Amino acid sequence: MSEPVMQELVVNIGPSHPSTHGVCRVLAHVDGEVVTKVDPIIGYLHRGIEKMCENRTYLQIVPLTDRLDYVGSMYANWAYCRAVERLAGIRVPERAEYLRVITCELQRIASHMMSIGSSGADTGAFTQFVWAFDAREKVVELFEELCGARLTYNYVRPGGVSRDLPEGWVDSCRSVIAELPRLFTEMDKLFFQNVIAKGRMKGVGVLSAADAVAWGASGPCARGSGVVWDLRKDDPYSVYPRLDFEIPVGERGDAYDRAKCRLAEAYESCRIISQALDQMEPGPVKAEGFPRLLAPKPGDAYDHIESARGSLGVYVVSDGSPRPYRVKFRSPAFCNLALLKLLAPGHTVSDLVVILGSLDPVFGEVDR
Repeated sequence: MSEPVMQELVVNIGPSHPSTHGVCRVLAHVDGEVVTKVDPIIGYLHRGIEKMCENRTYLQIVPLTDRLDYVGSMYANWAYCRAVERLAGIRVPERAEYLRVITCELQRIASHMMSIGSSGADTGAFTQFVWAFDAREKVVELFEELCGARLTYNYVRPGGVSRDLPEGWVDSCRSVIAELPRLFTEMDKLFFQNVIAKGRMKGVGVLSAADAVAWGASGPCARGSGVVWDLRKDDPYSVYPRLDFEIPVGERGDAYDRAKCRLAEAYESCRIISQALDQMEPGPVKAEGFPRLLAPKPGDAYDHIESARGSLGVYVVSDGSPRPYRVKFRSPAFCNLALLKLLAPGHTVSDLVVILGSLDPVFGEVDR
């Protein structure tokens, strides 16, 4: 009997298909239901933010950073502000550092809940999607009370934060982080211990630790493969060295491990927030003597933080004027998305959707 002839078909998935988690176009080569090659095609959300930064003052750029990773806006705020503070030699008050840690760990929870919820939707577990978004809503309500916004916050500013905590916010925050671990445990039982979810995610999109390092992966995408690397521990910043927390890692490096790492990190974020609330003392939330129009001396600076997607870096160049000469963002979502070409071949089209979701891309940050 003669060997069957491969009938390759090229299929466009996206850029508006909901399974692409944003405006991504995936050019998939398939033989029947099996993917033989994929090309993620980006650029549909490119707005030229890095170029726009050259025409705005250092403070005016902060709202632009909200529009990068719009699922984790606090992180882009913070990474940019740290680079500017390093460039200008600005010392941030201790209370502001604690507020940054608290808000960004809350942001990590909100971001991971969106990712885990999407993994549920991708595998047919819509109840998991609703439960995860219910948990995320509790965090978003805290942000709304804190700064009046639910998605783009403009809260972290060069030299500190925009304002101190409103009355009663600490009690509300403690109540939320006391309740969230119970919700995470319910999600674990509902979704991660479900035989269907395990069947759809285990062994799918396996990324080795060596490939994770070679391809520049970071965040849960790398830690799911057993790469123990987290900037909060490996290049400590802010007040993280004062806080006790673990770095969850996976073993197999598949879609299941990447999602499970995000759930485990949400538990650890609750621990971090609780400790930070206990340690935080009254004080100023903005640097003293901060100029109304910041114009750092000519030079450059780079700083990075551990966002919900991985290592988020910002490079800023000053020519001595009130506007930066150049701003460049090192996007973890961009680097992690490149893994799709490596992970998808050999899997089915339905697995392709699961793999893409497990990389947790946000295309505002991918395209910039």
